[in-house]
Amino acid sequence: MLHTHSQRTSLSVPITRRHLLRAGGLGFAGLTLERLFEAEALASEAGSAKTANKIKSCILLFYYGGPSHLDTWDMKPHAPREVRGEFNPIATRVPGMQVCELMPMCASVANRLAVVRSLHHPMRNHNSAAVEALCGRTPERGDLELLATDPNSFPTYGAVLSNQAPGRPDIPVHVSLPHVMYNVVELPGQTAGFLGAAHDAFRVTHDPNEPGFQAGALELPADLPLGRLDDRRSLLSLVDSQVNTKSERPMTVSQRRAFELLRSQTVRKAFDLNREAPTVRERYGRTTLGQSLLLSRRLVEAGVRFVNVNDKITNGQITNWDSHENNFGRLKNDLIPPADRAFSALIEDLEERGLLESTLVVALAEFGRTPKINKQAGRDHWPDCFSMVLAGGGVRGGVVYGASDKIGAYPASDPVTPGDLAATLFWRFGVNPEATIRDVTGRPYRLAEGEPLRKLFG
Repeated sequence: MLHTHSQRTSLSVPITRRHLLRAGGLGFAGLTLERLFEAEALASEAGSAKTANKIKSCILLFYYGGPSHLDTWDMKPHAPREVRGEFNPIATRVPGMQVCELMPMCASVANRLAVVRSLHHPMRNHNSAAVEALCGRTPERGDLELLATDPNSFPTYGAVLSNQAPGRPDIPVHVSLPHVMYNVVELPGQTAGFLGAAHDAFRVTHDPNEPGFQAGALELPADLPLGRLDDRRSLLSLVDSQVNTKSERPMTVSQRRAFELLRSQTVRKAFDLNREAPTVRERYGRTTLGQSLLLSRRLVEAGVRFVNVNDKITNGQITNWDSHENNFGRLKNDLIPPADRAFSALIEDLEERGLLESTLVVALAEFGRTPKINKQAGRDHWPDCFSMVLAGGGVRGGVVYGASDKIGAYPASDPVTPGDLAATLFWRFGVNPEATIRDVTGRPYRLAEGEPLRKLFG
């Protein structure tokens, strides 16, 4: 059920579903850089699905570890003390919508947000739950799966977009920053999986808040004149010479892709945060998260279509949002204030620059936290009901979709699955969620197992 300005509004869902043309998947076996150029050009000419007012970009902010929905977007002030916790709700710009008192900046942009309070899935371990959040899939072996890296795993959203709607060869479809996440192994859900390395994100593994930040792979070799990057034949010759040199290891697809991106003045400028006014950088907050979200805005401006921003790098209750102990102290002193500043700044900045309508912003985690506070003053894993936030991209702002029960334990109305999020993302990009991709064995999968959240748009 959709709540707008404290009023319950009934919206009709279109009777007929849009059937959209999808671009065929590319087989990149035996890939060379030249073939990559040719294949991407052909796919770009073929085009992706057309739909009115489709989005150009998406920024997906992932709060690794699982923030407490009960202490952020879905507070229960009338629940027993062992549920409601230590924080009080505050009013937002939307009458009747409340958020945690530690989130005054998000409260000020609530009229641009859609808060979904009924997201749920069955996975209770970080690795399997990350696949739910970042791929929209339930691992076939459940929580027993994905405790080790698997190149044949489900692809992340940006990889599917790359496969279905490839774009310009000089601008990456998908960028992931500011680091790769780990939980003993590389956290699943961050790669192209069975779609292959050609669709992997361009990974940024440097902190944008560090002095002299550069994007690693975009740093020019000292002996490479800039002019050579504008000559495709010279670039190809350079890459091929490195591949064929016996003393060098063969270049990976990702390395080939990085060399191609070296050619793009647009991309290099996008990564140069020194072009931003100091006041803008301060507005986002001089933190890894703040500068990562600022960089995501710059990438969207440059034409990148999908940006994953990972908040926190490794698992552990003192290193990310996994607050099994001292939940309230960590949220108050370490976690919520910088997240409040950075997220609200992104929404305001996108709107001021005329980018919010064409850019869908999604903020979520792999799960929420238990309704009851444990003996260590913490909250444990809880995927049975939690919250996510959407903004821009045609989202109806100032609304709450779905509801949890009185203690935030289970959906009370309009339950939403990660599959529904996946369908929504692809639909908004003009890609048919019912289109098919195949794994390495030829087994077919729908792009999304859910249905678009059409009621949130209009």
